[in-house]
Formats: sequence, structure tokens, C-alpha cells
Amino acid sequence: MREYLLTLCITAAVTYLLTGPVRKFAIVAGAMPEIRARDVHREPTPRLGGIAMFFGLCAGLLVADHLTNLSEAFTKSNEPRALLSGAALIWLIGVLDDKFEIDALIKLGGQMIAAGVMVMQGLTILWLPIPSVGNVALTQWQGTLLTVALVVITINAVNFVDGLDGLASGMVCIAAAAFFLYAYRIWYSYGIEAAAPATLFSAILMGMCLGFLPHNMHPARIFMGDSGSMLIGLVLAAGAISITGQVDPDALNLYAGSEKAAVHQTVPVYIPLLLPLTIIAVPAADLVLAIVRRTWRGQSPFAADRGHLHHRLLEIGHSHSRAVLIMYFWSALIGFGALAYSVNSASMWIVLGVVFLSAIGLVLLLLPRFTPRTPRWAEHFVPPRYRRRSAAAETTYEHAQAVEHGEEEAAAHPAPVGAAVSRANGSTALGARSRPRVGGGSR
Repeated sequence: MREYLLTLCITAAVTYLLTGPVRKFAIVAGAMPEIRARDVHREPTPRLGGIAMFFGLCAGLLVADHLTNLSEAFTKSNEPRALLSGAALIWLIGVLDDKFEIDALIKLGGQMIAAGVMVMQGLTILWLPIPSVGNVALTQWQGTLLTVALVVITINAVNFVDGLDGLASGMVCIAAAAFFLYAYRIWYSYGIEAAAPATLFSAILMGMCLGFLPHNMHPARIFMGDSGSMLIGLVLAAGAISITGQVDPDALNLYAGSEKAAVHQTVPVYIPLLLPLTIIAVPAADLVLAIVRRTWRGQSPFAADRGHLHHRLLEIGHSHSRAVLIMYFWSALIGFGALAYSVNSASMWIVLGVVFLSAIGLVLLLLPRFTPRTPRWAEHFVPPRYRRRSAAAETTYEHAQAVEHGEEEAAAHPAPVGAAVSRANGSTALGARSRPRVGGGSR
């Protein structure tokens, strides 16, 4: 555990220290696109944050290769090298997109090629644990297609959710933390060496996200861009592929009896990690809803819009920071709920706890709908947001909300004189907007 924590800290430190110089480089290089209609931020903000995250990944792998216990993941498996090869390719494509905004189909092809590079070096799904059947060995073509599909889905799910400051990096960090605890339990508690690469990947991924988050929290000073969102999506998918498709469930010896019985009782963990619908359940749901919504309207599935889950949270009245925290809450509830269920699936307390926390999450989600009206005599004892406003103050507040949520009417109906609206980095000027480009979900 000390070696994993050391790797995590070094990855986070390198990412954090490099993000500042990368921000200056992005400004000089002109990687500061105009404000688009679907964007939430109101100032041009540099991208290319994925450069710092990639070098943090390289530093983490380099340190792990020289540690006593973690170096075995490099000597007994080619998966770390496969991850680095695929990550370098997807990172280069993301950097080009952050600067030149390449076509969505080109990015999709690059994602498939990056996944294919990892498959060629051994990072692939070899078998699937299926209930009532046991381990089902996959042919080379079946394993390749399933691996490529999983990588592409995960990359685009993370890319689509990258719409608010600190949202994608925080959610992926939460998912990586839950994944790390599960993989570490398989590797350390049961002595399964095949789980060591997945444990290392999740530790490094946490370090990348934690190192970048201080620069990316609202108001963000830099965005990770596609170079960062696609990179962390690929690392997350690589860990899921490593532990799901290459660790034999029967080798865990968790349950007495046949291999079918072992698979049947471990499937609540293995199948979610395979898809992966628990570690990135919220981004995956956002991805599916976006595809259905755009296809229903007759648009391309890659056409950008303002219908994502985080946009809906802003529309119902949540602030930027509270919308991000709500998304964090649901990601943690789903990810750690699945982790707790994998440890003791027979415990009713775990199910009741998840249900109770889900109820709390729904209350927080609908909180703007139930803002109480405070009596006049009690206004001095409550926060300002619960006090009644005068007509002029109400007009100013509504305009501020419109600007914060990115509504088009804010530009056409300016606020009254003297009612300056505070936004990111202290600016009060609303910049011109460009037409939404077809292709990315990441900022």
C-alpha cells in the first residue's frame, strides 16, 4: 500500500506542478477557443490540460517500475506498456483536437486505433464470467471487438460529461478510488497477481485527477480538453479490461463448489466492471441519453447541445458548484455502493443504506423546487438566498441566473445600470459566442 500511495502522490505532484506551465503554453499557442452556445463558462479559458495529466501518467509508471513490489507488474505483464502506447496515441489526437478541432469521425477512428494498439500488446478481454454458465473463453476477434467497444464507450462517456468545472476529473477520481479498493482487495487479499496492473492503473488515475483538480475547480483556470478527458477515459477502461477479462473468478476461491457457483456469486462485481456501469454509471447514462435525444431530433449523435445532465441541474436552479457536488454524490453512491455489495452481497444493511442515501440524493436534486419563503421577521436569521427581494433586486438576480446558466436572452436584455454580474475570474463582460461545433463533448 505504501508503494501505491507513493506512486499516487508523485503522479499528483507532477500533474499539479506542470499544469501551471501548460496553461501558459496553451495561452501562447492559442488553444483558447471562443465561447460556444453550449458552454457554461463565460470567458475564453485555455485547454490542453491533458498535457500535464499525460506526463503525470508517465511519471507514475516510471516510479512504479523502480519500486520493489510494483515492478512485478512490469516484469510479469505487458499491460503497463500497452496502456502507455494507447494513452500516447489518444493523447496526441486530443492535443490536435484541442488546438485545431478535428472532425468527430477522425477522433472516433483514433479511439479505435488506440484500443487496437492495446489489444495487440496483450491488454484485452480473454474470457467472460457468465451466470449459470461459468467462464466463457472468447475468440481473438470476439475479445478484440469487445475490448475496442468498451474503450470507445468509456472514453466518450467521460468526454460527454466534461461540461462543468471540475466535473469530469472529480467523477473519474471517485470511480478510480472505488475501483482501486476492489482491485487491491483482489490482488492483496487473495494473492491474484493478474490484478496488480489494474490496481496500479487506478492509483495512477487518482493521482492524475487529484493533481489537476485544484486548477480545474470553479472558476477553472484551465480545462483538460479532449487531450485530458479521452486520456483518463482510456486509463479507466484499461483497468476494467485488465481485471475483468483476465482474472479467473475461480482462482479467487471465494466460494466452495463449482466454477459456475463462484461466477454466479461474483457476477454483481464482474459484470458492472465489464460494462462498466457502476464506476462511471452517471457518465454512461448521460452518454446514452444524449445519443437518444439527438437521434430523436434527427441530429448526429456527435452534435453538441445543452441537454446533458449537468445542464439540466443548472436549469432547475442549482449553482455551478452545487451541480458538480450533486454529480459527485451520485457517482460515489453508485461506485462505492457496488463496492460494498461486492464485499458482502448478503447484507441487507448495505441495500438499506444505499436506498436511504438515494432518497437524500433525490431531495438534494430537487432542492431548488422547494426553496422556503422566510417571514419578514426571520430574514435576519437566515442566509441571504432565502430572504425576499425587492423588484429591482429580483431583476438583477434573474439576469445573473440567466448569465450563469448561459441563456441566450441574457445578451439581448442587459441588466440595469449598476447591476454588474460577477462571473468566472472576476470578469463582467459577456463575450461573443460562436455556433456550436459538431463533434466533441469535452470543453
